[in-house]
Amino acid sequence: MPEAAPDPAEQPDATEQPDPVEEGGPALRPGPAERAARGGQGGRGRQAACGGPGGQAARGGREGEGTGGGDLGGLAALLRGLPPSCGTVRLVAVDGHAGSGKSTFAARLARALGGAPVLHLDDLASHDELFAWTGRLRAQVLDPFARGEVAEYRPYDWNARRFGPARRLPAAPVVLVEGVGAGRRALRPHLARLLWMERGAEDSWRRGRRRDGPAQSAFWDGWTVAETRHFAHDPSLPFADILIRECPGGYLWLPRRLPAVDSKPIRHTG
Repeated sequence: MPEAAPDPAEQPDATEQPDPVEEGGPALRPGPAERAARGGQGGRGRQAACGGPGGQAARGGREGEGTGGGDLGGLAALLRGLPPSCGTVRLVAVDGHAGSGKSTFAARLARALGGAPVLHLDDLASHDELFAWTGRLRAQVLDPFARGEVAEYRPYDWNARRFGPARRLPAAPVVLVEGVGAGRRALRPHLARLLWMERGAEDSWRRGRRRDGPAQSAFWDGWTVAETRHFAHDPSLPFADILIRECPGGYLWLPRRLPAVDSKPIRHTG
């Protein structure tokens, strides 16, 4: 996490020309699918869908249905069964607002996948380029994967304010890319699936500020401006394949395009 505030005038990646905001507005405004997945407005719908009062219907009647054990194994099996999307790799993005729980979820999913590598986009961003990291990702990760090679990238040191020594990223069957903007327009053609953490911007930012403490308040002031600008021009949520909802003791994962025969969320814990 950076120690200084970013420049509020941070510009989008120069390699991309942002289109106008897609139909439905910026990702900060939940669309019909997201509202339906939340089970209504406010905390009551979230509590019910996570197994609180009224949650039996949201669980579909059978605890852990389709999980093979009630954990994230079901989602892991789904991802492993997808066709490769970048060379031999199934590249899976975990996107969402800063503070929404992406890193924690990605770590749990990686364990469910048997130790899948996780690329944190904080390692490719910098103080001067909060979102203009697409060129580095393409040159250091996507292009090598497309050639069937091991990738090497240079993680950014937010304290020293410089990029460090190269770190290897194996071309594993599934590789997770975690961070704000992981589902951006330039990356989506290379993704096997796009996962979105279902937590609103303001709630996520409050969590992030509490986590990082007052010393990082200046950084957060600048970050929220930059993040809002990014998602207004290049939203990820409208293109998410699966919504991830954090619940006490686990997660729900909800496909955005549910089969007509089953519109119930799938319950996972662990």
